[in-house]
Amino acid sequence: MFQEMRTALAIPRTTDILEHVYSLPTPEAQHRAMDQIRAIERRAMSSQEPQPGLAALMSYLDARGVRKGICTRNFDAPVHNLLAKFLDGSPFAPIVTRDFRPPKPDPAGILHIARSWGLVRRSTGEAGVPAADGDEREEAEEKEASRPTAAAASESAPDGLIPTETGDEVADASALIMVGDSIDDITAGRRAGAKTVLLVNDVNRHLADHEHTDLVISRLDELIDVLEQGLL
Repeated sequence: MFQEMRTALAIPRTTDILEHVYSLPTPEAQHRAMDQIRAIERRAMSSQEPQPGLAALMSYLDARGVRKGICTRNFDAPVHNLLAKFLDGSPFAPIVTRDFRPPKPDPAGILHIARSWGLVRRSTGEAGVPAADGDEREEAEEKEASRPTAAAASESAPDGLIPTETGDEVADASALIMVGDSIDDITAGRRAGAKTVLLVNDVNRHLADHEHTDLVISRLDELIDVLEQGLL
């Protein structure tokens, strides 16, 4: 639906849809643009179909008690429509939608999932790590401002990362697998420190060789053998 959204918003393919909406000059303009996107998503819900292999993969994961979360740039209605139609009884939590900011390709949504599952580690004093969410970023910035070396530490952290000291608790996504079909998916996964799996199709085939892609599958149930053999 991306091209339809860009047509409705009169923006080129090179412009990120959500970044465009958030950059509009007034709240009213942002609301109007977001309503246009939601209308397209609602219309598409009627033709929503499951990916091949979805049921088999979900049965496999659920039988083994593997946790599942969702990180999407969609709003909540299409997500819940998918869950109700095709995944009733298969739990997903947390569900991160576009209301969570910053959205993919920022790793914050995936790190939020990791932290909600108790997946954390102690920092070894890296120059900077991704923040799990906006609150964590704000807390880190306040903490950093109170340190005597705050200016130097902040300057040493790359853009988009929060500076840390040895022993700081940070979200750890290294045990997660991010499965998706877009550049936003695999980039967010890689930046979070997760393994990335590209569900390939005719549109995204160029991403198969992307530096952020760890594994390529053409059906979701192909992931079952990958997990059984411990290949990720």
